[in-house]
Amino acid sequence: MLSKNQIKLIKSLGQKKGRQQEGMFVVEGIKGISEFLNSNYRLKNLYTTQPIFDAPDELVIEISEAELKKISALKNPNTGLAIFEIPDQKNTQTSGLIVALDDVRDPGNLGTIIRLCDWYGITDLICSLNTVDCYNAKVVQATMGSLTRINVQYLDLNAYLKTQKTTVFGAFLDGENIYTSELPNEGVIVLGNEANGISESIEDQVTRKVTIPQFGKIKKTESLNVANATAILLSEFKRRSIEK
Repeated sequence: MLSKNQIKLIKSLGQKKGRQQEGMFVVEGIKGISEFLNSNYRLKNLYTTQPIFDAPDELVIEISEAELKKISALKNPNTGLAIFEIPDQKNTQTSGLIVALDDVRDPGNLGTIIRLCDWYGITDLICSLNTVDCYNAKVVQATMGSLTRINVQYLDLNAYLKTQKTTVFGAFLDGENIYTSELPNEGVIVLGNEANGISESIEDQVTRKVTIPQFGKIKKTESLNVANATAILLSEFKRRSIEK
């Protein structure tokens, strides 16, 4: 049976402050939990209605469906909820393609971008300090386990870009056509905030502006969703890399 302290701890991890204080985060559902159990993330506790996970017995606590609903952030909880430790940040690689996000705020967008990085073989994702927390439960859920394979680092994006010796690409509405531009195998690809795009201070660090051209005749759509734009940009960069 769940104790009041266990419930209180799990609920506190729903907030960024709680995650930072405890150094832990929540993963829900069979697929997500299984992915993290098969990674380098350290399990703290696993609460489950069925003994189906490959985890140390001493860390597994069997609970009822009613108890799972009490601690879950989902409308329809799926079998288990696990608590993992937040690892220390690792340094990023200095070669290849790196994606950088300038104040992306939507958890679903960040989760999708992490999945896209995993799909296209991008191992490092740089996030500005105001970008949504990658250990937010909605982000973790949206990554479908891809968070276990992507090195996400939060830092002063402006200072980071100033140190880069490779090309810094920025996604803008008035940049070079991505489909007709020469694209290298390495560099940093910066994408901006959902409402405001790339900020002025970060724009100053961009060495090449690129755009995804709009083909519709009416052209009243203001912009693409940041996750959709990430998918198109990464697809085009990777397509060029295999053609060279």
